[in-house]
Parts: sequence; C-alpha cells; structure tokens
Amino acid sequence: MSEKTSEAPDTPETSTAPAERAGRSGGRAKGAMFPAGTGPSANPAGERHERRIRSFQPRRSRVTANQRDALLRLWPKWGVEIDGDRRIDLDELFAPLPPGSPVVLEIGFGMGEATVRMAAADPGTGVLAADVHTPGQGNLLLSAEREGLSNVRVANGDAIILLREMLDPGSLAGIRVFFPDPWPKKRHHKRRIIQPEFVELAASRLAPGGLLHCATDWEPYAEQMLRVLTDCPALENTRPDGGFTPRPDFRPMTRFEQQGLAKGHVVRDLIFRRVP
Repeated sequence: MSEKTSEAPDTPETSTAPAERAGRSGGRAKGAMFPAGTGPSANPAGERHERRIRSFQPRRSRVTANQRDALLRLWPKWGVEIDGDRRIDLDELFAPLPPGSPVVLEIGFGMGEATVRMAAADPGTGVLAADVHTPGQGNLLLSAEREGLSNVRVANGDAIILLREMLDPGSLAGIRVFFPDPWPKKRHHKRRIIQPEFVELAASRLAPGGLLHCATDWEPYAEQMLRVLTDCPALENTRPDGGFTPRPDFRPMTRFEQQGLAKGHVVRDLIFRRVP
C-alpha cells in the first residue's frame, strides 16, 4: 500500500513470495515461510469479498531473520488477519488500554518507522497499522517490542475489506494514509486509493471530529486528493483557506520523505475532519 519502503537493517534470509505462503486453510505449504496461524497469510480474505480494483501490490522482498522471528513470536499476539469474516472489538484488540480509548487506522506503513514514533508519542491511542508488506510487518512488530509499546497492532491484507467488513461505523478517531502509491500513469489512476468511494467509506468509520490525514509527494495526486476530500459532504478541511496543511509536528519525517525532498519533490499534507 505504501509507495516506498526503507531497506531493512538486518541480514536477509531466503524467503518465499507471499503467494507461496500457507493460507487460512491450515497446514504448511511446501516452502512456506510460516505454518498456518503463526504469521501473516498470503491472502486472508480469499475471494469471498468483492474488490473491484486493487490499489496495492503485494511486496515480495526478502524477510530478515530478525523480522521473521518477530513475526513468529508476536503475530499471534499483535497480528490481525483481514479476512472480512468478523467485526473487530477494538476494546478487546487493544487491551490493556482502557475501554473506549481512541484508535487510529494507518493504511500503508512501509517499514513502520513513522508508525512507531507516532505510537510512542501518544501511548493512550491504539494504532491499527495495515499493510501487505511482510518485511515491513515484521519490522514494525520488532520496533514496537523494542520500544516497549503496547498500543500497536498490525493488520495483514486489504484495508478496504478491513474498513467495510470489520470495523463499525464511527469507531475510529483517525485514519492515516501517508504516501500511498501515486500510480502516475493515467491508465492506472483508477487504482489510486483516494477515490470518492473510499473517502465515503473512510468517513463513515470516523467518529464525529475524527481526522482523515493524507500525505503525498506527488503533486498531481495531491491535487486529486484535495478535490475528492473537499467533495465529500461528511468531511471538512481543517485548513481555513481550504488548501493543503503544512506538515504537522506530530507526523514524523521518514527517510523516504527526506529522499523525496532531496529530489525536489513537494510534500503535501491534507487533514480533514468528520463533521457531526
């Protein structure tokens, strides 16, 4: 889901592509990375839920030994399969946070460096981070453990299915979509995640006053984001002039963003609020 990911710091070990990993049906496929139920599966929702256009590509890069170890140890505790078969009880998922604690959904987190920093700065808020990048999932779990965080959960699969099938209306305090794939070719624009249908769905899952926060370094996509978000009647721009928001202090600058700025890219933030 995220546009780019950072290189992992550990020595990589050979791993299989996600399509070769064991699915939900049980057992361990030949050459699979994880026995069923012990790590993120290749396609947790299968073909049971309609998804007309996939806005992401599965990441097939190598998983390091440390990332794999983190997935094996922590996935049963902090991992969520986006299978679309149940509604998530967020109070139960984020225990031991107090019942009713705010929860933010982050869609596409790369290697999770910004996710961990934001979670550490706001330990009373649950962060449900969704992605399909197995090395990033392992890296985020490992980083959260090293920082002693108890407010991070990692979801594997399609965020659209997560929003539509597994999260209740009005259940989220915020949704973050930082640097999604811009799909720059015109024929691929339909794959961009920020589309009217997605924004309406996302807004419906926000509690009144909840924030939808997007960021991109691709100027044409930023302009599209602004149009689509402005056109959603359930949202209002937190920027009084109706434009882009300067990068807020609470959104950390990642290595990917720094690389983009070094190339002359202009980073745009958009923060919209759910109206009552």
